[in-house]
Amino acid sequence: MQKKQNNIALVWFRNDLRVQDNNVLNTAIQNHKSVIACYFFDPRHYQITDLGFKKTEKFRAKFLIETITNLKTNLKTLNIELFIFNESPETSIKKLVKTHNIKSIYSQKEWTSEEAKVLKKVKTSISKDITFNDYYNQFLYHPNDINMSFKEIPQVFTNFRKKLEKYSQVRDSIKSHPAEKVETIVNDTEIPSLNDLGFANFETHPNSAFPFKGGEDNALERLDDYFFKTKKLGFYKKTRNGLVGTDFSSKFSPWLANGSISARTIYWKVKQFEKEHFKNQSTYWLIFELVWRDYFKYISLKHN
Repeated sequence: MQKKQNNIALVWFRNDLRVQDNNVLNTAIQNHKSVIACYFFDPRHYQITDLGFKKTEKFRAKFLIETITNLKTNLKTLNIELFIFNESPETSIKKLVKTHNIKSIYSQKEWTSEEAKVLKKVKTSISKDITFNDYYNQFLYHPNDINMSFKEIPQVFTNFRKKLEKYSQVRDSIKSHPAEKVETIVNDTEIPSLNDLGFANFETHPNSAFPFKGGEDNALERLDDYFFKTKKLGFYKKTRNGLVGTDFSSKFSPWLANGSISARTIYWKVKQFEKEHFKNQSTYWLIFELVWRDYFKYISLKHN
């Protein structure tokens, strides 16, 4: 068993806002006795773009606030303090590194332009002695398991899907165990309100087709309801394009987008459903859509 390092590790949460099946978080806990975490409500995400509208609007902002609130609670069960900033990462990560004598930073590997620029700014802002550890944490099929390089990703989805289904396996989900609590940690950071982010408070319309709240707990609750309580999964292929009601489609997309739930968690719950209840075109089709999600990510890597 690898000996854990005594220094505190920092987990920088980006689009992997969960504690279950989170390889970044789990690796930090495995390698270090103690871990702290951070998340940034980057002001650039709430400004008006050159196209004349905000990158993030009020519905997504509210969903994100709910998500971070839940993440903070769930991290506490693992003895991990979440520091939350309404600032850019390059402004505040260097403060955390200095205050807590951080030597290792863990994050989800990102490759698209805006995320890459932010990472470069963060690395420039801190000492070169700091080790960055980033991991692919957003796929159903891990890049190491697809048996092809990014340049070999097919230009046609069907070819990609068939190769994965024939030659690749989905990894098991990961469960993180608590880290060692740091008694001396002081955290006076707060989650910003909608007003802080430049929005007026509002209530979700009672007839909304998406009345759900953000956060890992709500994602898992939705999964349990859609799969096991109502068995709506069994009709997914027939109803998935009916967007008006709450149960026509799975509604997993917003949680998947910010990483509140992993594609692997959904995959293995489908397999559990098939084992306990039944298997049909609909159960296959939800996995089929998760493979589509992977494909778009791999295409972006191919042309990165």
